[in-house]
Amino acid sequence: MKLKKWSLLVAIVTALSLLAACGSTNGDGNGTSTGKDPKKEIKLAYVAWDSEIASTNVVREVLEQKLGYKVDMLQVDAGPMWSGISNGSADAMVAAWLPTTHESYVKDNEGKFEDLGPNLVGTKLGLVIPSYMDITSIEDLNDAVGESVKHTIVGIEPGAGLMMATEKVLEEYGLADNWKLLSSSSAAMTQELEKAYANEEPIIITGWTPHWKFAKMDLKYLEDPKGVYGQDEQIHTIVRNGLKDAQPEAYAFLDAFEWSADDMAEVMIQIVEGASPEAAAKAWVEANSDKVDAWLK
Repeated sequence: MKLKKWSLLVAIVTALSLLAACGSTNGDGNGTSTGKDPKKEIKLAYVAWDSEIASTNVVREVLEQKLGYKVDMLQVDAGPMWSGISNGSADAMVAAWLPTTHESYVKDNEGKFEDLGPNLVGTKLGLVIPSYMDITSIEDLNDAVGESVKHTIVGIEPGAGLMMATEKVLEEYGLADNWKLLSSSSAAMTQELEKAYANEEPIIITGWTPHWKFAKMDLKYLEDPKGVYGQDEQIHTIVRNGLKDAQPEAYAFLDAFEWSADDMAEVMIQIVEGASPEAAAKAWVEANSDKVDAWLK
């Protein structure tokens, strides 16, 4: 009786093994796996800024759906984003604001990454206010204006290049003793802005373009006559050293990837109106097949 049970168990295990083997073929009997090539994996690092959420998800969508990659999304702060590329724990990012905002990270990681050039041009950084406020320049931030906003500038994540630039602005314009820069997050900053804007209350934030807030609200940059924030910037694609040899197909796409501020705004607005980043990126890729095809030539 024990022998019969043992024989039955062996038969069941053998049958299951055969079924598993059949299921791993591509249907032509050659045993080729239908799953994604385990070598076609890539890690994208990004910061949780609306602009970078949009761009990184579009890149992910193309890598996964057009090129068959498995993509891991690594949301980190700016410093770890750069160090991750430099030490190889991440493969690429499309979120490097240059030449000013991320200048310190470039110096800290010099020689440890490859810059594929700009993927978006015409960005801008600075202090942003609602247009109903009647000041025009950082030099107008006197005590009366300060009292109206509790001498506070609403910022984003601590350590971000924009925050470091704004700390320098406070020093250069003689505001450091009386004004404070409030660290928060890009999401919290926009929530505070929307709340103040709805009530026509004064508010000063650290802002950048492209961003959906300019399409939703009437805002303006404060002039920066001392040029502390620098000139208009570009967003660059940065990859780890060796990616070209390790993942030539992904490298070629990342090298070709470029789009406009209007393209990015389309994705950002979909997200702020309720779409998930994945769904917004998918919709944009499907609606812009000509641009996507050009990246993949």
